[in-house]
Amino acid sequence: MTFASAVLSFYQSLELKVRLPKGVDLLNPYQHEPVKTYCKQFYNSYYQDSNPRTLILGINPGRLGAGLTGIGFTDPVQLTNACGIENSLPQKAELSSTFVYKMIDHYGGPTTFYQNFFLSAVCPLGFAQGGKNLNYYDLPALQQAVEPFIIESLKAQLKLGINATICFCLGEGKNFAYLKALNDKYGFFTNIIALPHPRFVMQYKRKQLNDYIDLYLHHLRQLPK
Repeated sequence: MTFASAVLSFYQSLELKVRLPKGVDLLNPYQHEPVKTYCKQFYNSYYQDSNPRTLILGINPGRLGAGLTGIGFTDPVQLTNACGIENSLPQKAELSSTFVYKMIDHYGGPTTFYQNFFLSAVCPLGFAQGGKNLNYYDLPALQQAVEPFIIESLKAQLKLGINATICFCLGEGKNFAYLKALNDKYGFFTNIIALPHPRFVMQYKRKQLNDYIDLYLHHLRQLPK
């Protein structure tokens, strides 16, 4: 089984069988036929082998990025322009995706980057409330409800062909604290390195954008290509 087929099977198996807090909507793009097609094109283009990848974990998919395309930190614009996959989704850029693909470009482009890394999330399905993105940790009741799902999803992702000696966590605050606590308990990874979340950089540190890209590259390039 290739990495691509394993990932596609993983995403198609995702199902959150818990009652969410009132007013919280689930974002599961993998239920939509066009998204299934885009995911097949993407993963068959960049992961058609059995080589191990290092995991980079965000928080959870957002409604304008992975919650729409089904591909980690990839909005419809980057899916078309950077990955070469035409799509009929609303061509609206998303901040985190913009940063990530600028970084990927500096790393050497999508083909080189995806040979080494797999972009995912601590919680691989997303949430919205009142038409806005919601992080799994924003509501204590939501975090508690989805924790078994998060744990099982992390276990499943490790079986895809992941290098478990190191994991990169996007978000140095609550996302890292939560992932570290789970890792201390379950031992998913030997080491976790936290990096500033792309949205934080784009919203609050855009003038230092190149410095943050260099920070990412410094850590990511420590791994053998």
